[in-house]
Amino acid sequence: MQPKQPDSCPGVLRPHAAADGALVRVRLPGGALEPAQLDVLAELAGGEPLEFTSRGNLQLRGVTDLETVRARLVAAGLLPSSTHERVRNIVASPLAAGLRATAARLDEAIRSRPGLAELPGRFLFALDEDGDVASLAADAESRAGVLHLAGRPTDLPGTVDALLDAAQAFLDLRTDEWRIRDLPEGAERIAAALGGAVTGQREVPAPPTPPPVGWFDLPDGAVTLGMGVPLGRLEPRTAQFVAAVDHPITITPWRTLHLHGLDEGAAETVVRVLAPMGLIFDANAPLLRVSACVGDHGCARAQGDSLAHAARAAERIGAGERVHVVACERGCGAPPGEHRRVVLPLDDPAGPAA
Repeated sequence: MQPKQPDSCPGVLRPHAAADGALVRVRLPGGALEPAQLDVLAELAGGEPLEFTSRGNLQLRGVTDLETVRARLVAAGLLPSSTHERVRNIVASPLAAGLRATAARLDEAIRSRPGLAELPGRFLFALDEDGDVASLAADAESRAGVLHLAGRPTDLPGTVDALLDAAQAFLDLRTDEWRIRDLPEGAERIAAALGGAVTGQREVPAPPTPPPVGWFDLPDGAVTLGMGVPLGRLEPRTAQFVAAVDHPITITPWRTLHLHGLDEGAAETVVRVLAPMGLIFDANAPLLRVSACVGDHGCARAQGDSLAHAARAAERIGAGERVHVVACERGCGAPPGEHRRVVLPLDDPAGPAA
């Protein structure tokens, strides 16, 4: 068997050379983002939309001055490590307030272990409390306090140390595999290396449908607002308005964003201001069930305008249907869970997704 191609997941220090220039991916452990950081990202976007990824990260497209971008990201606290940059892949249930601090602690712990810098850029950690990010089938996951490995439960606790030890065990066992699921009997071997055992079959729930969008009243009396970002692309001016609310932000794996800690009056004002700018507060909006690769807006392989086609598809999508539009057979950016894939070009590019 031929070894796999080198891991090419982009970052800040190793961007991807796209057709429209350098693509920079900024890791946001747990999706956590402070308002001042979003302001910096909006400024660095240079008029291009900020792209949301399926792991709750953000991307800048068409970057020309990489040194300036890197310096600004370091100053904003968005690039705390030059060695572990691409391995800070952590998702967390966005409505579980306590997991924001846990994700930050896990991120710091990852960076404190030099050996974990060798993890593939695709290796994923997850902190699941609400049964939502479990749908991503992370490599090392704390689900309801139990360590899961590639979706399989173990008899080990889902502590920060256990997550890190599982990642190190994967490194000790792998050859060229990117994920635990690629490693023969990976979950069993890693659990055994940690002094435990796998206790069940792979359990990967469907992603939340619809995604957590709307008004969420929390036990402490505060409000979290979840809002959809059409096709996962946030215009810089809209991002600046979100930042101006001056409350903690979470970017979710479903290409939505949450604003936390609002009182009712502030939440009502946010909806009145941001809804006309295109952000979606209705969980049943058809556009939340459509996604797309960047298409010919930034990919040399693209055979059409996937973004425009996806926007049209939302106008005629079936009830409960999920559609992902791609402009070549590579199928980049596919969402987790069941969906119908539409590959461009079509006989009638202006027609319905079919």
